[in-house]
Amino acid sequence: MALASATPSPTAAEPPRNCPLCPRLVSFRETWRAAEPSWNNAPVPSFGPQDGRLLIVGLAPGLRGANRTGRPFTGDYAGELLYDTLIRFGFATGRFEARPDDTLRLVDARLTNAVRCVPPENKPTTEEMRTCRPFLAATIGLLPRLSAIVALGKIAHDQVLAAHGEKLSHHKFGHGAVHRIGDLTLFDSYHCSRYNTNTGVLTPAMFHAVFAKVRAHIDALA
Repeated sequence: MALASATPSPTAAEPPRNCPLCPRLVSFRETWRAAEPSWNNAPVPSFGPQDGRLLIVGLAPGLRGANRTGRPFTGDYAGELLYDTLIRFGFATGRFEARPDDTLRLVDARLTNAVRCVPPENKPTTEEMRTCRPFLAATIGLLPRLSAIVALGKIAHDQVLAAHGEKLSHHKFGHGAVHRIGDLTLFDSYHCSRYNTNTGVLTPAMFHAVFAKVRAHIDALA
């Protein structure tokens, strides 16, 4: 499949299906398109209403999760804990069945990733994160009612800060930490990956505690 010839707009919130900006990710994407032609194998767009007051930022699509299904956090373990938590705290309705045509709908919340294409071994390079950052900045800028951001992991935390031109040294990542960034409040959480939950780095109770803070913050705005 031919790659797009034009460079994506730096103000676009979503990269095109054949985004050419990161050669390593393009090569990886093409390899998996050949191996699994029924998969999404493309930049994964943000999910949820654009008038939401909450944005949740992850790292990148999982190979057999969002890269396969085309919806953030759909198809791997991380989505099970995340979407269960969002339903629990009123940020989602319906039933999560790990496929994009289930009945799950987000409420007052939107999901995105700092890097939109799946990276080899789930590890984007520094340059790939920098290259994809304008899409994150545009996503944030297009949410008119945005008040809170949840960063899932340190990389997401750092990319949100960088998108705002903030110094990382002024806002240290820590699970449960809360930061003020202009008009926005940034909430930190360890990523809800299977590795973190299996090793006890993150428990469901710890994850719920973060979203309890977020829920209280959002409710106080009403």
